[in-house]
Amino acid sequence: MNYILSDGSLWDSFLPFTFTRPVAEIRMGILTIKEKWEKWLMTSVSTQTKTHLSQKFPLKTASQNIVISANYLPDNKLVQKIKALKEDEALFDGDVLVAFFTETPVEKYDLSKCKRIVLEHVPLKIENVWDIFSKNAEALQSDFNMLTQGRQSQPLSTTNQVLNSENIFLEEGAQVEFSILNASTGPIYIGKGAQIMEGCTIRGGLALCDNAVIKMGAKLYGPSTFGPYCKVGGEVSNSVLFAHSNKGHEGFLGNSVLGEWCNLGADTNTSNLKNNYAPVRLWDYKTEGFAQTGLQFCGLIMGDHSKCGINTMFNTGTVVGVSANIFGSGFPRNFIPSFSWGGASGFSTYRTKKAYETAAAMMKRRDMEFDKIEEAVLDHVFELTKKWRKE
Repeated sequence: MNYILSDGSLWDSFLPFTFTRPVAEIRMGILTIKEKWEKWLMTSVSTQTKTHLSQKFPLKTASQNIVISANYLPDNKLVQKIKALKEDEALFDGDVLVAFFTETPVEKYDLSKCKRIVLEHVPLKIENVWDIFSKNAEALQSDFNMLTQGRQSQPLSTTNQVLNSENIFLEEGAQVEFSILNASTGPIYIGKGAQIMEGCTIRGGLALCDNAVIKMGAKLYGPSTFGPYCKVGGEVSNSVLFAHSNKGHEGFLGNSVLGEWCNLGADTNTSNLKNNYAPVRLWDYKTEGFAQTGLQFCGLIMGDHSKCGINTMFNTGTVVGVSANIFGSGFPRNFIPSFSWGGASGFSTYRTKKAYETAAAMMKRRDMEFDKIEEAVLDHVFELTKKWRKE
């Protein structure tokens, strides 16, 4: 059977992250959504997404396909229901389509002829960009259970102070010394080659993915995920960094999501609570206005390749697009369009040549190439987001 994770009509619900990736490539818990489905289904999975992303994330079709809505996270009951689908059957969560079986071309499928099967349980799903951090605890626990079942953790050094050691798992090559690990409030997962330096205080849940680093003296609490090769320091609460991003110094990051290849300068601070304790509003790309999140705590949403200088201050509920460069004193506005250059005193357009030079330099430090495919994706994002910038 060939499985496809489809963006459907969800793509713009998860901007700015989906400017540069399909919904299925969003990371929460330990794995990306695509990686979760591949583990549960025990086979490779492809994605159906926007045209400008299709070369980097190609779609694979076959004579028999099951198409799954990419915002649903797998669990045992959901996977069994999906595997049991037959031709012209579709699985629904109430009135919401979850998956369907098709032998016709995916883009031409007529749902009106399908037999409806309704889920009897409510699986974990994300519907808004802020769900990535607000539902991270449940996703992290699910991934931890699945990845560690029947396996033995690498031994944890006796230099550490530990609570609930059975809820801590170290992959091969993970290093943790002279730190405090409290896993009574959630699991702590430390990936292959990952390192927690001396003097860190960690209160689970935590997913420290492969080759990521937590720097000396960091204070981490609330269910947080740091993707592969991320570097994290200072104080962090309930935040998700996808991969290759850095928050390596002092400063507070809370209830936030950073994409890939982001960098927060030393002593960058995010506000995650309004002074009047009111629910936080967040920029909505679909309506081009500010949407109510219903959350009292909501910090920074930052797209791929964006950076900020030292001592940057972000207001509660700030959304930063792709390839923005922010610096200077004061609070910049709480919606910063992609390819913006500046700060509280105003923004101009961050020209693509300069932005790509920075992206190439950062990627080279991790032995990765800023290639023509990556450039073409960002070229499209530059044009797509032009209407929100002052040229």
